[in-house]
Amino acid sequence: MDYLQSLFNPKYCQSALKVALFVGTMLFTINHGSALIQGEMTQQRWISGMLTYLIPYSVNIHGRWSSSRLKSPESN
Repeated sequence: MDYLQSLFNPKYCQSALKVALFVGTMLFTINHGSALIQGEMTQQRWISGMLTYLIPYSVNIHGRWSSSRLKSPESN
């Protein structure tokens, strides 16, 4: 299975969603919290905010995918 397919693999998604929600919320709060509270969220900030959740998700999937490839005999 290639990396792009693994992004939607139910085997990986559940934990990746939890990581993305937790880490993404922390990063969103750090980077955009004051703008959100002050009502200064622009379109660019919202896009950046969404990427804040996407990055931890994809990194988590990549780590699990890489690990599974190292354990798999056909990956050698």
